[in-house]
Amino acid sequence: MRRSARDRLLRALGVHSLSFVISAGLFALPIVYLALQAFKSYPEFLQNPTGLPSSWTFANFTSAWTEGDFGPELINSLVYALIPDVVTLLLGVFLAFPISRGYFRFSNVLYAFFVFSGFLPAGLIPLFVEARALHLYNNMVGYLVLTSFAGAGFFFFVGYIKSIPREIDEAAALEGCGYFRFITRIIIPQMRPALAAFAVFGFVASWNNLILPLVMLSNQSLWPVTRGLYGFMSQYTTQWPLIAAGTVIVAIPVLILFGLLQRHLVEGVAGGAVAGAQPVTQGPPSTTDAA
Repeated sequence: MRRSARDRLLRALGVHSLSFVISAGLFALPIVYLALQAFKSYPEFLQNPTGLPSSWTFANFTSAWTEGDFGPELINSLVYALIPDVVTLLLGVFLAFPISRGYFRFSNVLYAFFVFSGFLPAGLIPLFVEARALHLYNNMVGYLVLTSFAGAGFFFFVGYIKSIPREIDEAAALEGCGYFRFITRIIIPQMRPALAAFAVFGFVASWNNLILPLVMLSNQSLWPVTRGLYGFMSQYTTQWPLIAAGTVIVAIPVLILFGLLQRHLVEGVAGGAVAGAQPVTQGPPSTTDAA
């Protein structure tokens, strides 16, 4: 019996290990291949497009940086990714808390409305018409306004806040803690895994956004790095090592952010998903309102 159980365990471990190796290979091999091509010269790439570089060179990175004008575009991308990310996080928490607690009527209806709106396709043409009418087109402030009020993290935070005990609300109300202070000093610190997880998702989505800058930003000085890389690729279509170097430069900030916050991703997503299965229940608003 012991040997049979041990054999089943070893067999299961072997299957899981094989599945992990296959999955890691499918995801990692294209990235590794792209990175390797960035260190090749163009003649070497033509002679050996699939092998390792015979002589490693950083000339493609310097050429891509100068010819692609990635310096100002990286700064623009950081602004376009960080500011909407922070605004979305703060607004999402302040909106998700009363709905998750059920502190006003029809919380379930409002929550269902927000969830349903997330499945609707993005109205790019109405958004463009609205941006032109409100003078938000082709300027940095207008682009930040268009991207900062998406509210994508709202239903993610509702599920996570459900896992925070209600007794904390009542204790804070009895101590005379105000609503703003309660959210910023008590709720937000307990939501650090969820905030970190959505911060990564939101940053990556904003960083990789190409369609919206392509439509809303015609001034080249306002372009993010994805828009610059798009033009760079069309200009150097056959220079694949140069394009690979530019792609690696664009991907480095996202990889750094993921490396810093990766330990929060699983905890944040799992906490929001498990608690999100619980229904929104109506609660007595008296204690929180008194705060």
